[in-house]
Amino acid sequence: MMKKITIDPITRLEGHGKIEIFLDDNGEVANAYLQIPELRGFEKFCEGRPVEELPRITPKICGVCPEAHHMASAKAVDAVYGVTPPPAAKKLRELFYCAHMIHSHIAHFYALAAPDFVVGPDAPAAERNILGVVAKVGLDIGREVIKHRAFAQDIQTLIGGRATYPVCALPGGCSKAITEEERAQIEEKAVSCVEFGKLSLKIFEDVVLKNKSYLDIILSRDLYYIQTHYMGLVDADNKVNFYDGDVRVVSPEGAETARFKAAGYLEHIDEHVETWTYLKFPYLKKAGWKGFVDGPSSGMLRAAPLARLNAAAGMATPLAQAEYEKMFSALGGKPVHHTLAFHWARLIELLYAAERMRDLSRDPEITSPDVRALPSATPSEGVGIVEAPRGTLIHHYKTDANGMVSEVNLIVATGFNHAAMNLSIAKAARGLIKKGVVTDGLLNMVEMAFRAYDPCMSCATHALPGRMPLLINIRKKNGEIAEVLRRD
Repeated sequence: MMKKITIDPITRLEGHGKIEIFLDDNGEVANAYLQIPELRGFEKFCEGRPVEELPRITPKICGVCPEAHHMASAKAVDAVYGVTPPPAAKKLRELFYCAHMIHSHIAHFYALAAPDFVVGPDAPAAERNILGVVAKVGLDIGREVIKHRAFAQDIQTLIGGRATYPVCALPGGCSKAITEEERAQIEEKAVSCVEFGKLSLKIFEDVVLKNKSYLDIILSRDLYYIQTHYMGLVDADNKVNFYDGDVRVVSPEGAETARFKAAGYLEHIDEHVETWTYLKFPYLKKAGWKGFVDGPSSGMLRAAPLARLNAAAGMATPLAQAEYEKMFSALGGKPVHHTLAFHWARLIELLYAAERMRDLSRDPEITSPDVRALPSATPSEGVGIVEAPRGTLIHHYKTDANGMVSEVNLIVATGFNHAAMNLSIAKAARGLIKKGVVTDGLLNMVEMAFRAYDPCMSCATHALPGRMPLLINIRKKNGEIAEVLRRD
């Protein structure tokens, strides 16, 4: 009889999920699944609202990456009204967004990912956390982590109105400009963030890359290695850009297989559904849905930091470019298929975001008062795309002539990675669990397969059946169950 191992809840991620691992009669892994049991339903309750409200509503999907939804939504609303923000507004939005990428990448690496490497993948569970990391790296580095995440959030507050659930982006631009005094504050903190980005990469090199056992885990083709397509926004020079550009997709061999602007995403992306999860499976339309298989013929896509670096020709800032070249040289060239290399790529992006934020803070136009072009066209339909910390994020809105929302589609970064996360978990489980022998450390290493993607389950959930299963226990005063109501 097949045996089932359940990891519930999975840990160190945003949202809720569980892993089901099925063993055959010999104790070998037959299959494994990442199940998402939660539902938010934002696409439905955005309908019937004025479209200009969506940049304030959709960020409530998540408390970790609301800035990503705010910016994707703002760009979609710009497109709905056919309005182009002035150059200063675009730069101000990107400056704000770089701060978001910094605070998010710091949070994921140090609080969610680092315990697996700094503390150790098979360390006691009580030590695999941010406190365990600080105990290993020292209080001074711990202070730097807290300080620079606070710096990034200070900048978000200054531009966005508040650090979480910002309100700065309006149709056609921004709600306010920044002063010279505010610009100087941003520049000072950005310069410090550049140094922190360099420090983080040094820590990664010293603690992870110079540890042979950790490096062997990263490079293992039996555990954390799948070949997929990769996607990410690129600028006109094919360099990584978080806020704007074309979406570029490369094959498992690194060849460009698609390049498109936001409005054309439906020509290239489709979505598959399974009955056992509330999270859909976007895939590359020209390749088709082939199931949970990788390789050149698979339509599976990966987003997030490693995918962005694989899809791009380089970084647009010098320090990040040097680290980009170093990573690909060390890992054997492009594209890199090692799942745990997402962590390395994330730190390279941290450095890039800090450099870009510093450069934007020094742009003479950044304090221009011309930060909004008022919409004048009749609203209709629009798509906005940004690179969320977790990968490509798409907001697509349709409205009536009065700007009231009639239809919303959100394709979230974690959705793009969903199929790959399932395949990654199954491969890690097969490589780690032998003859039914299971330990806490092994199960944590299975979790490491999804954790590298920095998933945000709350953002990505959709309803397939149209309603959630519900179980209600009605109890008597003494606690005894009197009646059970259920909706399957």
